[in-house]
Amino acid sequence: MSDGAPGNAGKLLLVEDDGAFAWAAARALERRGYAVRHAAEFDSARKLVDEETFDFAVLDLNLGSRTSLDLIEPLRARNATMRILMLTGYASIATAVRAIKLGADNYLAKPADTDEILTALLAGPESDGDAELQPMSVRRLEWEHIQKVLDQNHGNISATARQLNMHRRTLQRKLQKRPVAR
Repeated sequence: MSDGAPGNAGKLLLVEDDGAFAWAAARALERRGYAVRHAAEFDSARKLVDEETFDFAVLDLNLGSRTSLDLIEPLRARNATMRILMLTGYASIATAVRAIKLGADNYLAKPADTDEILTALLAGPESDGDAELQPMSVRRLEWEHIQKVLDQNHGNISATARQLNMHRRTLQRKLQKRPVAR
């Protein structure tokens, strides 16, 4: 991919609020030749986006009370050809679709190592059709449906519970659990 010299593979923005993960990912990406700039929260990420142009971006979806979905458009405005990967610990089809519609190139659920991140970041549109589709479990389908309805209700738990004909506390318990494996 590169000869290992810093920056030869391109300039990469890493937006990640988990300090240990960000440190490890940045070091591994730098060893692979990327010039990495890191931001741990939305405002510092937005400042970097406004001041610099990047070739790649790896964005953690949830940044405390903010979402990095709001960074996609300004990143695209600075460099329309850059590759953007949305990275999250709570994957849902609804959020993935939203990220792609906003301009992200790919979406990856944590935990992910550097090789998985680079594979997802650099994967072209032609590779999307090659993946074999695995049928989802009923529990995973339920999780995805809940996430979709929650997104449609802009995160409003009470409205989502009413729409799903589910008690609000039951919905809250389901949302506190990690996503079900496919």
